[in-house]
Amino acid sequence: MIVDKIKKRETKNNRPTNKVDIPVGKWVKCDNCKEILYKENIKENESICPLCGHYFRMSSRRRIEQIIDKGTFEEFKLNIDTVNPLKLEEYEKKLDSLREKTGLTEAVKCGTGKIFSKDVVICVMDSAFFMGSMGSVVGERITYSIEKAIELKIPLVIFTASGGARMQEGIISLMQMAKTTQALSKLDEAKILYISVLTDPTYGGVTASFAMLGDIILAEPGAMIGFAGKRVIEQTIGESLPEGFQTSEFLLEHGLIDKIVERKELKTTLYKLISLNYGGDK
Repeated sequence: MIVDKIKKRETKNNRPTNKVDIPVGKWVKCDNCKEILYKENIKENESICPLCGHYFRMSSRRRIEQIIDKGTFEEFKLNIDTVNPLKLEEYEKKLDSLREKTGLTEAVKCGTGKIFSKDVVICVMDSAFFMGSMGSVVGERITYSIEKAIELKIPLVIFTASGGARMQEGIISLMQMAKTTQALSKLDEAKILYISVLTDPTYGGVTASFAMLGDIILAEPGAMIGFAGKRVIEQTIGESLPEGFQTSEFLLEHGLIDKIVERKELKTTLYKLISLNYGGDK
């Protein structure tokens, strides 16, 4: 019978496979060297590839753990919610999904803390939430943090990681550029130190506002920093751009940032700069 022959074929094909039983979520592929790495090893190495030195993006939670003294971070509790001015149904669904997935309410965490016992106001953007894009809530949190730094008379540190303004909020997202810039002008008048730390990626309206207005601008190695993307610029001007364009190394060479700092040295570097601002390590 034809049915019996089909059954025999199915039995023959039911051979053991050579697939390895790898636990889901325990391994990650390095974008640079393409090696498969154990996540715990990367975490212990400050989210840096132990083989090629590639910098993985860090969550805001991990960044705060890295920079702020243990047990000293106090997040600002602002009673504001993300708006949907264009009434986009998919936007609200995406917000709910990201909040559940990341445990974040928005693309930046802000609060006060200590860096080797030195008081600071710190804001850390998170690219896992809408690519760190700046909407009304992100703009308000940044602005509130600037105002708190003025009120408390302590330095401000902002870690940027963003694709730019959040287009789902239309012109309201673009207004945050002027809002944060104006707040920083008041910080400057109050003679409060502002250190901007650029991480991968920092683009669009964030670059065009508070990211590049620091008294001191630091960056991580290999971070991509710019306003528009490379391909957009090339299409606009009709020319090829130089190798390494928009990397932190390129920006340092052309005088747009002050220093590139290895991730493992960031906390110490920030402490030294803040200590100098206080008039020495007292």
